[in-house]
Amino acid sequence: EVQLVESGGGSVQPGGSLRLSCLYSGFTGAEYVIGWFRQAPGKEREGVSCIASTDDSKKYYDSVKGRFTISRDNSKNTVYLDMNYLKPEDTAVYYCGLGEVVTSFSCRRSGMDYWGKGTLVTVSS
Repeated sequence: EVQLVESGGGSVQPGGSLRLSCLYSGFTGAEYVIGWFRQAPGKEREGVSCIASTDDSKKYYDSVKGRFTISRDNSKNTVYLDMNYLKPEDTAVYYCGLGEVVTSFSCRRSGMDYWGKGTLVTVSS
């Protein structure tokens, strides 16, 4: 059984930082993508960033470029999302997703096969 567990969410003031972690287990495929997505109240789930399991392929969506950094530690089956210069509009539930690579690296919600339950990030003064 594939499981993904997010942690690290919380409340922070604008301009602050948080580190999210995604611990994953049970996946046996050779190549996969781990992605961070977020969903604000009343909005659809949107992409934040993704990283490939076997090389340095990464993607950042425009809204977080230059502020967020994704990284992985394969020995710990963990993907991190370092979030800096947080803004109120970053407030959302952040979900970790895992998708098997079929043809090439992709960072789309529709490409994720498994999801965690999410962790809430609130940016407010």
